[in-house]
Amino acid sequence: MEVSKTCIGVGCGKPAKMQCPTCLKLDISSYFCDQDCFKRNWTAHKLIHQNPSNDATYDPFPSFRYTGALKAAYPLSKTRIVPDHIMKPDYAQSGIPISEKEASTTKIQVLNQKEIDGMKKVCRSLNSNTKLLYPDQIIHDACIERDSYPSPLNYYNFPKSVCTSLNEVICHGIPDRTVIKNGDLVNLDVTLYHNGFHGDLNETYIIGEVNKKDKGTKLVLTAKECLEKAIKMVKPGTLYRDLGTVIESHAKKNGFSVVRSYCGHGINSLFHCAPNVPHYANNRTPGIMQPGHVFTIEPMINEGVFNDTTWPDNWTAVTRDGKRSAQFEHTILVTEKGCEVLTARLPDSPGI
Repeated sequence: MEVSKTCIGVGCGKPAKMQCPTCLKLDISSYFCDQDCFKRNWTAHKLIHQNPSNDATYDPFPSFRYTGALKAAYPLSKTRIVPDHIMKPDYAQSGIPISEKEASTTKIQVLNQKEIDGMKKVCRSLNSNTKLLYPDQIIHDACIERDSYPSPLNYYNFPKSVCTSLNEVICHGIPDRTVIKNGDLVNLDVTLYHNGFHGDLNETYIIGEVNKKDKGTKLVLTAKECLEKAIKMVKPGTLYRDLGTVIESHAKKNGFSVVRSYCGHGINSLFHCAPNVPHYANNRTPGIMQPGHVFTIEPMINEGVFNDTTWPDNWTAVTRDGKRSAQFEHTILVTEKGCEVLTARLPDSPGI
């Protein structure tokens, strides 16, 4: 089954079927929603035709004021295909998760044993013999090998199978042709949908040589420690809003800030659902942890200010001051006596 395409016009993101005729001749994947959108974006888009080699890239948002050194590097690779035999979420074709829109925004689902077993299976599949430091193609293929659908693909028209967030990108980075350099920080956010359940995991990696004196190393370690400290609080009776207190306290102690625009979330047969799990102190999110709740904790920790902005692709969230960000995430089940980290690292999991 082929998923719907997304318009590459600046700030568009609508479903698209029209292809650039020149790109078709050059075997370049590019889709627009209509002729008017194609004309509006022609000045930037035609740059790719001047050098159609595999290494040729262009910035699709030339008038956008980027906050840091990173810029979008297009064209994106072709939309990847998921075989028909693999069970798919309801947004796989339309791009719209109808089941999420119809779900309660406040009622937290208590999973029964069959549903818990389904969550454990997808989360084990997510972590089992999986090296996260792969490009989009290999992560996509790894999902298919596990008879799983890559959850990000076509979720609200997200065009890829994994989120790759580099340096100042906080979250939801779209894998493109950016060349990763020694010392870069790269977060990979991987989610699988298997037999009706989603499992969610992300980690930040330091590329190449690790400089222990670099502030980026401290940033990554602090983000990981923030997650670990929050997990220790998970047990029946804990208020969801209290997780943000311990996370922000540890981040500030190390000289960093906590993103407020994005949070952890409930996860089960739905990709995102109640509860919301903010990572900053003094939040007012409702909810008390009970056995059978499954949710993610995924603190996003910034080197500078906590404020964010979004690229014209309507997905890539970056720090307002262009400084670096790091994040770690686990999917967690509340048990009678505490919790179980369903996406816990394995003995052979790669180091950060």
